[in-house]
Amino acid sequence: MTRNEDLFARAQKTIPGGVNSPVRAFRSVGGAPRFFTRGAGAHVWDADGKRYIDYVGSWGPLILGHADPDTVRAVQAAAANGLSFGAPTEGEIELAELLVERVPSMALVRLVSSGTEATMSAIRLARGFTGRDMLVKFEGCYHGHADSLLVKAGSGMLTFGNPSSSGVPADLAQHTLVLDYNDAQQLRDAFAKHGDKIACVIVEPVAGNMNLIAPKPEFLKAMRELCTQYGAVLIFDEVMTGFRVGPGSAQGLYGITPDLSTFGKVVGGGMPLGAFGGRRDIMEKIAPLGPVYQAGTLSGNPLSVAAGLTTLKKIAAPGFYEALTARTSALVNGLAAAAKARGVKFSAQSVGGMFGVYFAATPPTSYAEVMASDKDAFNRFFHAMLEAGVYLAPSAFEAGFVSAAHTDADIAATLAAADTIFRQG
Repeated sequence: MTRNEDLFARAQKTIPGGVNSPVRAFRSVGGAPRFFTRGAGAHVWDADGKRYIDYVGSWGPLILGHADPDTVRAVQAAAANGLSFGAPTEGEIELAELLVERVPSMALVRLVSSGTEATMSAIRLARGFTGRDMLVKFEGCYHGHADSLLVKAGSGMLTFGNPSSSGVPADLAQHTLVLDYNDAQQLRDAFAKHGDKIACVIVEPVAGNMNLIAPKPEFLKAMRELCTQYGAVLIFDEVMTGFRVGPGSAQGLYGITPDLSTFGKVVGGGMPLGAFGGRRDIMEKIAPLGPVYQAGTLSGNPLSVAAGLTTLKKIAAPGFYEALTARTSALVNGLAAAAKARGVKFSAQSVGGMFGVYFAATPPTSYAEVMASDKDAFNRFFHAMLEAGVYLAPSAFEAGFVSAAHTDADIAATLAAADTIFRQG
């Protein structure tokens, strides 16, 4: 038994499923998860001492790579002054000012401790602001594990959703309408039928939780127009895309202005931190200014703020996103070319520093198309790449991430490993 297998068996005795977040359990791909002991740059080492080129990056936050020296020093300096105060600090103000400066759609911002907190708070705020209950989300998009969001599509178009998790009351799910991602006409039909009841629409502007799905321009454009027309709040969930796909996040990349935005991952630099913000008239409904309650003992934790500030300042360097986008494109283009040369049914695409790989002829544009891809082929590819020292997300339904720490040599080694696997069939 390997050290990883031994740790997994031990973990299952005291932790449900042996993990503290479900996708880590490798249930989708099979086998024992890797328990990591350290990371540096673009690499991680597991409990057996094996090194991997990492394309998970803690699921997106580590845009600078593992253990970025400047970020580590900032956290160490903050820790030396105290781990938490439950009181305001100047660092919170500086981070809020930086977020408002970088994201023009946000006049005010509230810091929280996770992406789930950010999205659930934004939805509560939208409902409080509009006085309406109905929430519109899209099949395959994940916005955290709050009850209102763990809902799958109903039995037919424009029917209300059903709980996708035990413990979510059906009465709560009935307030959530689940539509098809990238289907602008279905969204128009939903507003025509329910427009005066819809409090908000929440969307991943680039979907990353059913693998990477790029938005059709008309989809986001219709969403903005319909929310404006019917007085609904448009929420961009940029927990994953925020400062990952471009300097202005997805809203800057696609030129769409949401009413509220949620952030996580990159804004915490690898530490637990989330944020939500938006229009002043909406944000002023949050306590203590308004009647919508939201609070958090560890919100704006000084260690997380220090990591986030350092990361956001470093990625503002000229040319940062051009280099990150080019490196990510080189990875996906190289993978697609290698597969084509070996006659493998495979496609790949990227947006900024995010990418998706699919065992399908063309990149999918919807949840249904993602589900139609060859999951078994992905699982075989995943384990072969793992054996070759390349760590991809352990699921065919998760996006991957490239960091500034990935070198040309890392990309070349990844492509060489993939070519060997494709050649072997």
